Amino acid sequence: MKKSTKIIAHVRSSDLEEQTLEQHLSEVSLIVGRYASKIGMEKAGQLLGLMHDFGKYSQQFQTYIQSATGLLDSDIDDDWVDSKALKGKIDHSSAGAQWVWKELSKYGSGGQGKLCGQILALCIASHHSGLIDCLAPDGMDGFIKRMYKNDDRTNLNECLQKADQVILDRACKLADKNLIISMLEQIKQIFQHMQTNQELSNKIKAFYLGFWTRFLFSCLIDGDRINSADFENPHYPSIRSNDDQICWDIPIERLESFLSTLQIRNHVDIVRRDISDHCKTKATNAQGIYSLTVPTGGGKTYASLRFALHHAKKHQLDRIIYVIPYTSIIEQNAEAIRKVIEHNDDNKPWVLEHHSNLEPQQQTWRSKLVSENWDAPIVLTTMVQFLEA
Repeated sequence: MKKSTKIIAHVRSSDLEEQTLEQHLSEVSLIVGRYASKIGMEKAGQLLGLMHDFGKYSQQFQTYIQSATGLLDSDIDDDWVDSKALKGKIDHSSAGAQWVWKELSKYGSGGQGKLCGQILALCIASHHSGLIDCLAPDGMDGFIKRMYKNDDRTNLNECLQKADQVILDRACKLADKNLIISMLEQIKQIFQHMQTNQELSNKIKAFYLGFWTRFLFSCLIDGDRINSADFENPHYPSIRSNDDQICWDIPIERLESFLSTLQIRNHVDIVRRDISDHCKTKATNAQGIYSLTVPTGGGKTYASLRFALHHAKKHQLDRIIYVIPYTSIIEQNAEAIRKVIEHNDDNKPWVLEHHSNLEPQQQTWRSKLVSENWDAPIVLTTMVQFLEA
């Protein structure tokens, strides 16, 4: 084993294959951009992914990772370091955060650039720690302190010298005035229809803006972890459905075929069929909040599923999520849906259960992988798990 001449982000434990930092940043950028595009923030997501590990270009980090993975030998290489003692102590997130903050702060005389820069820089600086406190209990401005952290600790200038030119070019292209405009337009939309009470309105705006920031933060966390996991386990991508457009026609055809076989034996069966048909008819309506009030035995499971499948197809949605209060009811519904929707020859599962009542023997490595970010078209979960997710 010899010292690597590449600038690396990860080394696979099974065969010591190296993932270059340029590969990791580029791939994470695409993933985060795809996730953030759900709220029209693809370019912001791409910039987050591109700069999140920018600090890994430093020699300090490269020495650390090569020592940790055995590419540097303690008996041979003079630059070997004790990686165990340094784990978690080398700052590789501040450099990218500082760069984004400085670049975006240039735009807007009213502080618009600083606001957008802070949102994105906060996500990058926090991607290994959880969102940092911008205002500490003692009144200290934690964000500004991080942005002005000394270069001898963040290594930003060194990283700018050593970074792949393609990464710098993409970052400069993304971090422009157009990004500020698009971010402000989205922020303006979430601020609409606020209450007239100014004091209360400002608090609600801050709350909404915090959620918006957390969404972008979650896109970055997911993108970084997924890319790292998929590099370490090359068979994972074939299980994920992130890049796939859900073909809702398949479960729709299976459900409609099943429903067509149900016999009408009495008046209750006629009512169930009418409820189901009504749900299907309403599925083509605009997205919104709908209620289905049906007594026990009215066929709610398949009627609601019928609405959900046709509605998802109509609006090209990615997920159907059932949030149910009792795990016993979740298990019953999941089993009923699987019976109709899933076939043994399916490449990927259509249904995912995610709740506290699942026993380890009920879970496969596939189901555990899918549950990490609900990477299945139909999810059944509890309200507690839903809110935690």
